[in-house]
Amino acid sequence: MAKIERALISLTDKSGIEDFAKELAALGVDILSTGGTAAKMRESGIEVMDVSEFTGFPEMLDGRVKTLHPKVHGGILNQRANEDHQKQCAEHGLKNIDLIAVNLYAFEKTVADPNCTLGDAIENIDIGGPTMLRAAAKNFHDVTVIVDPADYPQVLKEMKETGNTTLKTRFRLAAKVFALTSTYDTTISAWLEKVDVDSNDYFK
Repeated sequence: MAKIERALISLTDKSGIEDFAKELAALGVDILSTGGTAAKMRESGIEVMDVSEFTGFPEMLDGRVKTLHPKVHGGILNQRANEDHQKQCAEHGLKNIDLIAVNLYAFEKTVADPNCTLGDAIENIDIGGPTMLRAAAKNFHDVTVIVDPADYPQVLKEMKETGNTTLKTRFRLAAKVFALTSTYDTTISAWLEKVDVDSNDYFK
């Protein structure tokens, strides 16, 4: 079983991330991150590479584009035992991303504010996060994906034992991803359906 060598961490809920990231670093895992998550880990003395440095492409469009890049998604989605995938990765300089720890923009919390505008709501619809999560969950055979800090201890326990997580654990974590993204999209849809487009200032 190949060891987890590279992790991408990008979190809204950063609880427990310092200890988790320190443990990953102690296990020799290279850590990629973005924005506030990277800053929080660096404050704790953890070495982090910005995703923009990893991809060679800057964050842009006011942060709307951070992780949407072939070097990220190719690194997540390639099947490690697929020779053709590995050949393509070598041709294009893609490096494996073996662990994803991501949670999503707090859309529900944002729209709970009675003063929330449609514009505010739209900017709190996460795009890159669900895309990474779904990619990692689809490729659970090779990639560990975490959406809940409560899963950090189990992941670390297994990594300390073998260098990786078990297939059963990866499958369980993948299932949690699709439950989360389903609920997330349903929440967005339900809120948008209540918008009165005829009286909302956004459309004037």
